[in-house]
Amino acid sequence: MKKVLVTRRWPEAVERALSERFEVSFNEVDQPMSAEALRAALLEFDALCPTVTDGMGAEVFDGLDAVRCKVLANYGVGYSHIDVAAAQRLGIVVTNTPDVLSDCTADIAMTLLLMAARRAGEGEREVRAGQWSGWRPTHLVGTKVSGKVLGIVGFGRIGREMARRAHFGFGMEIVVYNRSAVAPEVLEAFGARQMGLEEVLAASDFVSLHCPGGAENRHLIGAEAMAAMKPGAFLINTARGEVVDELALVAAVRSGHLGGAGLDVFDGEPVVRQEVLDCPGLVLLPHLGSATAETRDAMGYCALDNLTAFFEGYAPPNRVA
Repeated sequence: MKKVLVTRRWPEAVERALSERFEVSFNEVDQPMSAEALRAALLEFDALCPTVTDGMGAEVFDGLDAVRCKVLANYGVGYSHIDVAAAQRLGIVVTNTPDVLSDCTADIAMTLLLMAARRAGEGEREVRAGQWSGWRPTHLVGTKVSGKVLGIVGFGRIGREMARRAHFGFGMEIVVYNRSAVAPEVLEAFGARQMGLEEVLAASDFVSLHCPGGAENRHLIGAEAMAAMKPGAFLINTARGEVVDELALVAAVRSGHLGGAGLDVFDGEPVVRQEVLDCPGLVLLPHLGSATAETRDAMGYCALDNLTAFFEGYAPPNRVA
């Protein structure tokens, strides 16, 4: 029976299903594993099931000529935390869990957009602190969402689900930036227009990020990009924390150039910069994009399907490398 390491605890039902097919070891402390521990696991196990919290950069693979591990079945759609080229050098297949989390991540993006626009985070904190003095015409006045322009950066599965919610639910006009051309019929389905990044930033009342992370997109939205955004616009990030220059974001919000922002991911999470925590115009969530029981189960079963197919000699359905 193949030996599999699960680096973080999964939903119980999925763990049981995994244990029925493989000899499984679980990370009982349910904390991110060190690079040294992950490196040792490559030599001990036939497969690893990492998550976004497991940094599998070059230091995990460097100096290894051969490993026992043959597949990394990532629990999640994003895999920028894995040095894919280094894994490939050692003959390791990498898979992910797309599709199953698109709806719930788009829901969280829409939640952040509404919360930021309507100052819901500030309002809840005020009520809980016992500081609300009652309704008045000028109290916590926010920004209307319906009918505004939404710019979507990264028009893959999640970006399209965000467009669906915004366009059909709130009558928003959709403009998109995507590195490759989007099929005309896909754009037409959402009444969307594809533009360059700076054009999208300049045209949008709200900008929602749904692009991959990693070094290639690090600080894609930095001080220069924020300066190109409309005065009073809002930024929403459910992609990866490193895509946004957080200090530039705080400066843009505090200066009044941006109306606010909603973040579900952070650069260096779970550590969050004090400057971010102290900025009242930011709505902050603890990486809840896929956090529904249905989605977390589906992600686990998707990873299980990838493992099963691989060890039975078939092409994993969600191979990325």
